This record gives sequence, C-alpha cells and structure tokens, in this order.
Amino acid sequence: MVVDVNKLLDIMVERNASDLHITADEPPTIRWHGRLVRLEEFGRLMPEQTEALMRTISPERAIKDLEERGGADFGFSYGSKARFRVATFMQKGTVAINMRLIPYKLLTFEEIGLSTHIQRLLHAPRGLILVTGPTGSGKTTTLATMIDYINTNRDCHIITIEDPIEYYHSPKQSIITQREVHVDVPSFSEGVIRALRQDPDVILVGEMRDLATISAAVTAAETGHLVLSTLHTTGAARTVDRITDVFPFDQQEQIRMQLSGNLVAVISQLLLPTADGKGRVAAFEIMICTPAIQHHIREKKTYSITSDIQTGQQLGMKSLDASLFELYQAGKLSEYEMLRAAEKPDEIREKMAQAMGQAVAGRRVAGAIQR
Repeated sequence: MVVDVNKLLDIMVERNASDLHITADEPPTIRWHGRLVRLEEFGRLMPEQTEALMRTISPERAIKDLEERGGADFGFSYGSKARFRVATFMQKGTVAINMRLIPYKLLTFEEIGLSTHIQRLLHAPRGLILVTGPTGSGKTTTLATMIDYINTNRDCHIITIEDPIEYYHSPKQSIITQREVHVDVPSFSEGVIRALRQDPDVILVGEMRDLATISAAVTAAETGHLVLSTLHTTGAARTVDRITDVFPFDQQEQIRMQLSGNLVAVISQLLLPTADGKGRVAAFEIMICTPAIQHHIREKKTYSITSDIQTGQQLGMKSLDASLFELYQAGKLSEYEMLRAAEKPDEIREKMAQAMGQAVAGRRVAGAIQR
C-alpha cells in the first residue's frame, strides 16, 4: 500500500503540528502542542513504505547522501501551503524521516512574545547577536522575525547561510541573498568567509557548530558587520563559556576579549505548553551587553552575568525566571510548567506567596472601604 504523503502533510498544516516522524513498524506520528500523537488511521508503516515516502520528497543529492552517509538534511516546499525542514536517516537498516513544519507566515515580535527592545539592537552597525536554546525552542522563527524586521526597516544587504534554507525572504527595503550549505556553499564557515567579499551589512549564520564557524562569525562582527546566529545553549553565561571552551586553551583569552568587544546581546528561549494545552508559548532570557557585562566576560566572571540581567530591566534585560513568572501571572503558563522550567523554583514560589499575600490584603482593604 502506497502512503499518500499529501494527506500526511495536509494533516500537519491543518493541525499546525510542529513535526512529523516516519519510522518503519510504527504509524506516522506528529508532534502536536509538544506531545506525540500517532496517526493510527495510516497503520504501521512497512520499510518499503518509508523508503518510498523518502524518495517522493527527496532531491537526488539527499538520496545520494542518505545512501553514502546514512543521513541527509534538506528543505521541502509543499506547494504554497508550507515549507518543511527534512532529515532523512537510517535506523535498524530502514529509512526514517523527520519533517519540521516551517510556516510561510513570518511572525511579528508581539506574536512570538519578544520585547520590542530587541528592535533597537537590530539597527546596530556591527556586532554579534545570538539566539540560543535547545532544539525545537523556536530559534529559527525568532531569527526569521529579526531578519524580516531588518529587511523591512533598513537599507542594507543581508546574506543568510543556512542548512537548509527554512524561511524564504523577499527583498523589501533591503536586498537579501540566501545561501544553502551543501548546495550553494560547502560549509557555514566557508559561507561566512565568502560573504565578507560580497558587500554584506548583515550576515545570518544558521548555526555556530564548530570552531571554524564561530571564529569566522566573530571576525565578521569585528570587521564591521551585524552577525546573527544560534547556539544550542541555555542562558547567556553558559553561552559565553560554550564559545570560549571551543577554542584551544592558549586562544581563550583572545576570544574573551573579542566577545567582550563585539557581543551585542544573547537571547535564550524555551518553548513550553500553554496553560490551556492548546499551543506553546516562549519564555525568554535577554542579556544586553553593557560595560559591566563586557568586564565580566573579559575577567572570566561569567557567573556574575545573571545578577546583571536581574538588575538590568530598564535596559530591556530579563531573566528566564522573570519571564516565566510573567507568563504564569498572565494565565498563559501553568504553575507546573513554570516551576519545571525555572532556574530557581524556590525563589518563584516565594514570589507566588508574596503575590497571593498582596492579593488577600487588597481584598481586605476593598472590603473595608465598601463597609
């Protein structure tokens, strides 16, 4: 029996599922609002069915990579409905597929829940802005929103280096060049180096995976370009340490100096199930590089960054726990999810107790006035 891939993709688009998993001996499975849902109506897939599905959506290059290397990554457009980031790979000698939905609609800062303070940073003439978080936390969507803002509001040349290209951007006030790793350029690091000869103002590096890419991205920021990129880290302090630790010991002091002078901001994010169970909501930690934070980076005192974030609210900074508590108070996040994701759950419990005490006192005062 041939499985109709169009039916599977229509289900994803209609339900706004984030991922589709295709594995032999299992029914197709979607991730819907963060939870896995098996599409039992399709039955358990046979190995020949998963291979047929792979061949239906894969370009020749990806089929060759799968056969020779055991895996491939590429972008796939489903007409005008949606685009997908696809990973095909071998498991137990059979073909497996993951497809991640990339909506065509670009979101606004308000829709993703990110402070408009970030917009000001996107007018910086140079520097490094990092969006960090675990896989599936919405980093690509946040970067796409930032690129769309620059594209709409600045007159510049934007170059993106992605693996694969996810969101398609049309030129607005800016011109935009999108290059795909393994198709248009051999690697992220090579893409950044070549971009420097293409008159860029803004460079998006899809992911800083290795020393060569990190070094190229920092150099690009240092030489007068605004560079946006991602890392799979959580929190600004851990992000700085992660970048530094990639380098050999004798180069770590130099990279700390470069980071202290060129890092503009680190935005760390998590995607969590909403309180009503009907979607997901993003919580953010926002660090904006101040002279004090630059000093902490230079002097290997990244453990002090967290306290600067907590006291830097007027500058647009926000701790993860403060973001979680705001979402909880707004009814968007359950108490369980807030405490599960919190860095210091005991402190949040204290805040909850204080807020409850203030609410009780307020009701007493209101009652006394009425009497």
